[in-house]
Parts: sequence; C-alpha cells; structure tokens
Amino acid sequence: LAFLMVLLSLVTILGNILVILAFIMDRNLRHRSNYFFLNLAVSDFAVGVFCMPLYIPYSLTGKWHLGRGICKLWLVMDYLLCTASVFNIVLISYDRFLSVTKAISYRAQQGITSSPAIKMVAIWVFAFLLYCPAILFWEHVAGHSVVAAHQCYAEFFDNWHFLLCASTLEFFVPLLLVTYFNMHIFHNIQRRQRRGSVQGCESPRSSSLSWRFCVLPRPGASSPASEAEDSVSSSVSPKKESLVTDCSSPSRDYSISPENEFPVSFRAKTSSKLQRDEKRAKSLAIIVCVFAICWAPYSLLMIIRGACQGKCIPNSLYEVTFWLLWINSSLNPFLYPLCHVKF
Repeated sequence: LAFLMVLLSLVTILGNILVILAFIMDRNLRHRSNYFFLNLAVSDFAVGVFCMPLYIPYSLTGKWHLGRGICKLWLVMDYLLCTASVFNIVLISYDRFLSVTKAISYRAQQGITSSPAIKMVAIWVFAFLLYCPAILFWEHVAGHSVVAAHQCYAEFFDNWHFLLCASTLEFFVPLLLVTYFNMHIFHNIQRRQRRGSVQGCESPRSSSLSWRFCVLPRPGASSPASEAEDSVSSSVSPKKESLVTDCSSPSRDYSISPENEFPVSFRAKTSSKLQRDEKRAKSLAIIVCVFAICWAPYSLLMIIRGACQGKCIPNSLYEVTFWLLWINSSLNPFLYPLCHVKF
C-alpha cells in the first residue's frame, strides 16, 4: 500500500512537471486557452509535491507527528489546491465554450494577455476563500478545538451545514457549469454539421454561359452561418474575395473556369475548424467525466458523513474516496494530449 501511494505521488509529480516544461519550452503551446491547462498543471503538481508526501505517513500510522502548525499548513494547501483544480476545469470548459460558440469575439481577444491572467488569479482567490479562512479561524470562533491529539483534520469535519454548502460550491455547482458548457458546445457543433457547408457559388447547367451566383451578405447584415464559420471566412485572402465580387458576371473563358476554387477552399477551411472543435469538445468531455467520477464519491460521502457525525461511514471508505481525488491530479496530465497534440 505504501508503495502504491509513493508511486501515485511520483506519477503526479512527473506527469505535471512534464506539462509545465513543455509549456515553457514550446512557444506553440503559449496559446490563451493553454494557460488554463498550465494553471491546472501547477495545482496538480503541488498536490504531488506537498500534499501526498505529508499524508502518506499519517495514513499508514494513523498519527500526525509534524505538529499543529504543519497540520494547518497542510490542510490549507490541500483544500486550496484541490479546489483550484476543480475551478480550473470549469475555466477550461468556459474558455472552450466561448471559442466554439462565440468565435469572433473570442479571436478578437487573443492578444489580450491580461484577461487570462486575471481569470487565473481569480481562480486561486476563490479557492482560498472557500475553505482556508474556516481552516485557520474555526477553532478561534468556536472557542475550542475538536481535533484530537496527534490527529490532523479540519475543525468543520463533522459540521453538516458547512460541508453541504462547501461541497455545493466546490463540486455540484462546477459540475452543473461544465455540463452546461459541454452540452452547448456539442449542440453548436451538431447544428453546424446539420447546416453543412456554407452557401457558395452554384453553376446552373441549363445556361450555355458559365454564370455563377453567390450569396453575399449585405453590408451590416449578419451571415446565417455561425460565428465560428464567420471567423474562418475572415481569413480568406483578398485575391479570393475579388473572385467572389466578380462572380455575378458571366465567365468569358469556357475552357477553364475557376468558379469552384473559392467555395472548395472555403468549405475546406470551415470543415477543418469544425473537425478541430469537435475533437476538442470530445477531449474536454473526457476530462470532465474523469473529474466527475473522481470527485462525486468524496463529495457525497462528506455530506453523509457530516450528517451522521462520522458514525455511519467506515474510515477505510473515506480513505478510498480521499485518494480518488488525488488520482484525478495524476490522470490530468495524461488527458492533456487529447486537447493539444503538442502536449
């Protein structure tokens, strides 16, 4: 058992440090959305470096030998890092939601580096405020400590009302948010797939001349295609735009007609972006599912444990669900390549 614990800690450390090093060394990874993966990797790395090694002796012996000060520090770091990991997954889902459903406004903000930084800092602030003040000041407000000697756990460990509120904010609300974001992402992709390729040029066969009719948007009017498709059309070169502008006039060259050049290229770019969005959406869904599987047992168990004052839940079952949280930090680095081939 001790070997498995140490192995899990090493896997967590090595996996996440490789992600961090890849981000530092490869400039292609320094994309706006990948900063959020970096933020998640940092929190998971800290779990493997600090939280797991200190807990292993305590788990094996059943006694905390490092003093109350280190116990408080370990509790603050453990709750902070695990909560930050959850909030980072929500932020990654939200970022992917914007990139798929609001592509134009998302791309317009690509050069704004302060926006990701503010969101990343906000993640850590919210994660700290959720548990850490209660860990540090609960016994001072209550006037006494309920933690036995040579034990290390939070003062609110058996407080059902606090655990219900905290678990709702830490797990159930994030789970609802990432589910909402992913459902909208898949709905947007399915709508674009049903719509098919954007309207392009058509060549009526009944005409002896090669007439081309294109559906061009009026100035100021919005295209029926999605914003994601509009973002692709904005990257078409001016040369091809001039080809579309002239497509309402008859073609004088009967032997060579470039009429299909624009729509084929346009459809290819639109299809390519659609495929990328679909792949990333499926990859994100896998990360979210792993998060739900790892966190649901612990969150439900803590609420039940608090309601019955810890008398109805075996300690061994609690240990299993507790380690399941940290397994999520070990698995995340192996899921990143699903979202970006460079990882």
